Amino acid sequence: MSIAVIGGGVMGTAFVQGILRQGLLSPQDIRVHDLVAERCHRLAQEHGVAVAESNLKASEGAEVVILAIKPQNLAEVMAELRGKLDPEQVALSIVAGARMETLRSGLGHDKVVRAMPNTPGQIGQGITIWTATDRVTDGDKQRVGAILGALGQQLFVDDEKYLDMATAVSGSGPAFILLVMEAMIDTAVHLGVPRDMATRMVVETFLGTACLVQQTGRHPVELRNMVTTPGGTAAEGLYQLESGGLRAIIARAIVAAYERSKGLGRANSK
Repeated sequence: MSIAVIGGGVMGTAFVQGILRQGLLSPQDIRVHDLVAERCHRLAQEHGVAVAESNLKASEGAEVVILAIKPQNLAEVMAELRGKLDPEQVALSIVAGARMETLRSGLGHDKVVRAMPNTPGQIGQGITIWTATDRVTDGDKQRVGAILGALGQQLFVDDEKYLDMATAVSGSGPAFILLVMEAMIDTAVHLGVPRDMATRMVVETFLGTACLVQQTGRHPVELRNMVTTPGGTAAEGLYQLESGGLRAIIARAIVAAYERSKGLGRANSK
Protein backbone atom coordinates (compact mmCIF):
# COMPACT_ATOMS: atom_id res chain seq x y z
CA MET A 1 0.00 0.00 0.00
CA SER A 2 1.11 3.55 -0.67
CA ILE A 3 -0.44 6.80 0.53
CA ALA A 4 -0.32 10.50 -0.16
CA VAL A 5 -0.68 12.97 2.69
CA ILE A 6 -1.85 16.37 1.51
CA GLY A 7 -1.22 18.75 4.38
CA GLY A 8 1.75 18.50 6.71
CA GLY A 9 0.27 20.19 9.76
CA VAL A 10 -0.61 18.62 13.10
CA MET A 11 -2.88 15.86 11.82
CA GLY A 12 -0.96 15.22 8.61
CA THR A 13 2.13 14.72 10.74
CA ALA A 14 0.14 12.50 13.11
CA PHE A 15 -0.77 10.21 10.20
CA VAL A 16 2.85 9.93 9.08
CA GLN A 17 4.12 9.25 12.60
CA GLY A 18 1.33 6.80 13.47
CA ILE A 19 1.63 4.80 10.26
CA LEU A 20 5.39 4.48 10.65
CA ARG A 21 5.11 3.74 14.37
CA GLN A 22 2.71 0.89 13.64
CA GLY A 23 4.91 -0.41 10.85
CA LEU A 24 2.04 -0.26 8.35
CA LEU A 25 4.21 1.30 5.65
CA SER A 26 7.80 2.18 4.97
CA PRO A 27 8.83 5.84 4.57
CA GLN A 28 9.24 5.35 0.81
CA ASP A 29 5.55 4.39 0.59
CA ILE A 30 4.46 7.82 1.83
CA ARG A 31 4.50 11.05 -0.18
CA VAL A 32 3.59 14.40 1.33
CA HIS A 33 2.87 17.88 0.09
CA ASP A 34 2.14 21.10 1.90
CA LEU A 35 2.07 24.72 0.80
CA VAL A 36 4.48 25.43 3.66
CA ALA A 37 7.76 23.99 2.42
CA GLU A 38 9.25 23.87 5.92
CA ARG A 39 6.67 21.29 6.97
CA CYS A 40 7.57 18.99 4.10
CA HIS A 41 11.27 19.43 4.82
CA ARG A 42 10.73 18.56 8.49
CA LEU A 43 8.76 15.41 7.66
CA ALA A 44 11.39 14.32 5.17
CA GLN A 45 14.23 14.99 7.58
CA GLU A 46 12.61 13.37 10.62
CA HIS A 47 10.83 10.44 8.98
CA GLY A 48 12.42 9.89 5.56
CA VAL A 49 9.18 10.25 3.61
CA ALA A 50 9.13 11.52 0.04
CA VAL A 51 8.17 15.10 -0.73
CA ALA A 52 6.10 15.88 -3.82
CA GLU A 53 6.18 19.19 -5.66
CA SER A 54 2.38 19.42 -5.83
CA ASN A 55 -0.78 17.82 -4.50
CA LEU A 56 -1.29 16.15 -7.86
CA LYS A 57 2.22 14.68 -7.89
CA ALA A 58 1.77 13.44 -4.33
CA SER A 59 -1.45 11.63 -5.24
CA GLU A 60 -0.12 9.89 -8.35
CA GLY A 61 -0.08 6.13 -7.76
CA ALA A 62 -1.18 6.36 -4.13
CA GLU A 63 -3.86 3.90 -3.08
CA VAL A 64 -5.16 6.31 -0.43
CA VAL A 65 -5.00 10.09 -0.71
CA ILE A 66 -5.41 11.78 2.69
CA LEU A 67 -6.74 15.33 2.71
CA ALA A 68 -5.40 16.68 6.00
CA ILE A 69 -6.04 20.34 5.25
CA LYS A 70 -8.04 23.22 6.71
CA PRO A 71 -11.60 23.87 5.50
CA GLN A 72 -10.61 27.16 3.89
CA ASN A 73 -8.12 25.36 1.64
CA LEU A 74 -10.46 22.58 0.52
CA ALA A 75 -11.88 24.24 -2.58
CA GLU A 76 -8.42 24.99 -3.97
CA VAL A 77 -7.14 21.46 -3.35
CA MET A 78 -10.25 19.86 -4.84
CA ALA A 79 -9.94 22.03 -7.93
CA GLU A 80 -6.37 20.84 -8.43
CA LEU A 81 -7.31 17.17 -8.08
CA ARG A 82 -10.72 17.27 -9.76
CA GLY A 83 -11.10 14.47 -12.31
CA LYS A 84 -7.44 13.46 -11.96
CA LEU A 85 -7.65 10.74 -9.33
CA ASP A 86 -7.67 7.15 -10.55
CA PRO A 87 -11.13 5.53 -10.08
CA GLU A 88 -9.60 2.94 -7.72
CA GLN A 89 -7.90 5.46 -5.44
CA VAL A 90 -9.56 6.28 -2.14
CA ALA A 91 -9.82 9.93 -1.13
CA LEU A 92 -9.78 10.15 2.68
CA SER A 93 -10.84 13.55 4.03
CA ILE A 94 -10.49 14.73 7.62
CA VAL A 95 -11.66 18.25 6.74
CA ALA A 96 -14.08 19.43 9.41
CA GLY A 97 -17.62 19.86 8.11
CA ALA A 98 -16.83 18.81 4.52
CA ARG A 99 -19.75 16.66 3.38
CA MET A 100 -19.46 13.53 1.30
CA GLU A 101 -21.36 15.03 -1.63
CA THR A 102 -19.17 18.14 -1.55
CA LEU A 103 -16.08 15.93 -1.68
CA ARG A 104 -17.46 13.71 -4.44
CA SER A 105 -18.50 16.58 -6.68
CA GLY A 106 -15.47 18.74 -5.87
CA LEU A 107 -13.02 15.94 -6.62
CA GLY A 108 -15.04 14.41 -9.45
CA HIS A 109 -14.44 11.12 -7.67
CA ASP A 110 -16.68 8.43 -6.15
CA LYS A 111 -14.41 6.54 -3.74
CA VAL A 112 -14.55 8.93 -0.81
CA VAL A 113 -14.11 8.46 2.94
CA ARG A 114 -14.98 11.16 5.44
CA ALA A 115 -13.35 10.87 8.86
CA MET A 116 -13.12 12.89 12.06
CA PRO A 117 -10.05 12.09 14.17
CA ASN A 118 -8.97 14.07 17.21
CA THR A 119 -5.69 15.48 18.47
CA PRO A 120 -4.77 12.63 20.89
CA GLY A 121 -4.18 10.74 17.64
CA GLN A 122 -0.77 12.44 17.67
CA ILE A 123 0.32 9.88 20.27
CA GLY A 124 -1.86 7.00 19.07
CA GLN A 125 -4.52 7.62 21.72
CA GLY A 126 -7.22 9.21 19.55
CA ILE A 127 -10.66 8.17 18.39
CA THR A 128 -11.76 8.53 14.77
CA ILE A 129 -15.33 8.25 13.51
CA TRP A 130 -15.62 7.61 9.78
CA THR A 131 -17.92 6.69 6.93
CA ALA A 132 -17.56 5.92 3.23
CA THR A 133 -19.41 6.06 -0.06
CA ASP A 134 -20.91 2.92 -1.56
CA ARG A 135 -18.05 2.70 -4.07
CA VAL A 136 -15.52 2.07 -1.28
CA THR A 137 -15.01 -1.70 -1.20
CA ASP A 138 -14.51 -3.94 1.83
CA GLY A 139 -10.83 -4.17 0.95
CA ASP A 140 -10.62 -0.38 0.80
CA LYS A 141 -12.30 -0.17 4.21
CA GLN A 142 -9.76 -2.55 5.69
CA ARG A 143 -6.93 -0.37 4.42
CA VAL A 144 -8.58 2.82 5.66
CA GLY A 145 -9.35 1.22 9.02
CA ALA A 146 -5.68 0.29 9.41
CA ILE A 147 -4.58 3.84 8.56
CA LEU A 148 -7.03 5.42 10.99
CA GLY A 149 -6.15 2.81 13.59
CA ALA A 150 -2.62 4.18 13.58
CA LEU A 151 -4.09 7.20 15.39
CA GLY A 152 -5.84 5.11 18.05
CA GLN A 153 -9.37 3.72 18.09
CA GLN A 154 -11.56 3.93 14.99
CA LEU A 155 -15.28 3.44 14.51
CA PHE A 156 -17.08 3.08 11.18
CA VAL A 157 -20.65 4.43 10.93
CA ASP A 158 -23.17 3.94 8.14
CA ASP A 159 -24.80 7.37 8.43
CA GLU A 160 -22.87 10.55 7.65
CA LYS A 161 -24.97 12.52 10.16
CA TYR A 162 -22.76 11.18 12.96
CA LEU A 163 -19.68 12.92 11.55
CA ASP A 164 -20.83 16.43 12.50
CA MET A 165 -21.78 15.07 15.93
CA ALA A 166 -18.36 13.48 16.29
CA THR A 167 -16.75 16.77 15.27
CA ALA A 168 -18.53 18.43 18.20
CA VAL A 169 -17.96 15.70 20.79
CA SER A 170 -14.68 13.86 20.16
CA GLY A 171 -13.15 16.29 17.65
CA SER A 172 -13.66 19.45 19.72
CA GLY A 173 -13.80 17.63 23.05
CA PRO A 174 -10.05 17.75 23.79
CA ALA A 175 -10.22 21.58 23.77
CA PHE A 176 -13.08 21.52 26.29
CA ILE A 177 -11.29 19.02 28.52
CA LEU A 178 -8.03 20.99 28.36
CA LEU A 179 -9.84 24.15 29.46
CA VAL A 180 -11.22 22.33 32.51
CA MET A 181 -7.74 20.97 33.25
CA GLU A 182 -6.28 24.46 32.95
CA ALA A 183 -8.89 25.83 35.37
CA MET A 184 -8.20 23.07 37.91
CA ILE A 185 -4.44 23.57 37.70
CA ASP A 186 -4.70 27.35 38.06
CA THR A 187 -7.06 27.02 41.03
CA ALA A 188 -4.72 24.56 42.73
CA VAL A 189 -1.90 27.06 42.24
CA HIS A 190 -4.15 29.76 43.73
CA LEU A 191 -4.58 27.55 46.79
CA GLY A 192 -0.79 27.34 47.15
CA VAL A 193 0.12 24.14 45.31
CA PRO A 194 3.36 24.41 43.25
CA ARG A 195 2.47 24.48 39.54
CA ASP A 196 4.40 21.37 38.59
CA MET A 197 2.74 19.45 41.42
CA ALA A 198 -0.70 20.86 40.49
CA THR A 199 -0.21 19.86 36.85
CA ARG A 200 0.78 16.33 37.78
CA MET A 201 -2.17 15.98 40.17
CA VAL A 202 -4.70 17.12 37.58
CA VAL A 203 -3.25 15.16 34.65
CA GLU A 204 -3.13 11.92 36.65
CA THR A 205 -6.64 12.52 37.97
CA PHE A 206 -8.00 12.85 34.42
CA LEU A 207 -6.05 9.83 33.19
CA GLY A 208 -7.04 7.67 36.14
CA THR A 209 -10.71 8.63 35.97
CA ALA A 210 -10.92 7.90 32.24
CA CYS A 211 -9.25 4.51 32.77
CA LEU A 212 -11.63 3.78 35.65
CA VAL A 213 -14.66 4.34 33.42
CA GLN A 214 -13.10 2.34 30.59
CA GLN A 215 -11.98 -0.64 32.64
CA THR A 216 -14.99 -0.99 34.95
CA GLY A 217 -17.58 -0.36 32.25
CA ARG A 218 -19.70 1.46 34.83
CA HIS A 219 -21.73 4.57 34.07
CA PRO A 220 -19.97 7.79 35.15
CA VAL A 221 -22.81 8.69 37.49
CA GLU A 222 -22.33 5.41 39.38
CA LEU A 223 -18.63 6.03 39.80
CA ARG A 224 -19.25 9.65 40.77
CA ASN A 225 -21.64 8.58 43.52
CA MET A 226 -18.93 6.30 44.90
CA VAL A 227 -16.67 9.27 45.60
CA THR A 228 -19.43 11.66 46.73
CA THR A 229 -19.88 11.29 50.47
CA PRO A 230 -23.01 13.05 51.79
CA GLY A 231 -21.94 16.36 53.29
CA GLY A 232 -18.36 15.83 52.11
CA THR A 233 -15.94 17.85 50.04
CA ALA A 234 -16.87 16.35 46.65
CA ALA A 235 -20.57 16.90 47.41
CA GLU A 236 -19.93 20.56 48.20
CA GLY A 237 -17.87 21.04 45.05
CA LEU A 238 -20.45 19.30 42.88
CA TYR A 239 -23.18 21.50 44.33
CA GLN A 240 -21.23 24.57 43.21
CA LEU A 241 -20.69 23.11 39.73
CA GLU A 242 -24.38 22.30 39.34
CA SER A 243 -25.41 25.70 40.72
CA GLY A 244 -23.10 27.37 38.22
CA GLY A 245 -24.78 25.57 35.33
CA LEU A 246 -21.84 23.37 34.31
CA ARG A 247 -24.05 20.81 32.56
CA ALA A 248 -25.85 23.47 30.56
CA ILE A 249 -22.60 25.20 29.61
CA ILE A 250 -21.07 21.93 28.37
CA ALA A 251 -24.23 21.16 26.43
CA ARG A 252 -24.21 24.61 24.82
CA ALA A 253 -20.55 24.22 23.87
CA ILE A 254 -21.13 20.87 22.17
CA VAL A 255 -24.27 22.03 20.38
CA ALA A 256 -22.48 25.20 19.21
CA ALA A 257 -19.59 23.12 17.86
CA TYR A 258 -22.09 20.83 16.10
CA GLU A 259 -23.86 23.77 14.45
CA ARG A 260 -20.51 25.23 13.44
CA SER A 261 -19.52 21.94 11.81
CA LYS A 262 -22.75 21.92 9.82
CA GLY A 263 -22.16 25.56 8.90
CA LEU A 264 -18.69 24.74 7.57
CA GLY A 265 -20.30 22.00 5.48
CA ARG A 266 -22.78 24.43 3.98
CA ALA A 267 -19.99 26.92 3.21
CA ASN A 268 -17.86 24.26 1.49
CA SER A 269 -20.79 23.07 -0.59
CA LYS A 270 -21.18 26.42 -2.33
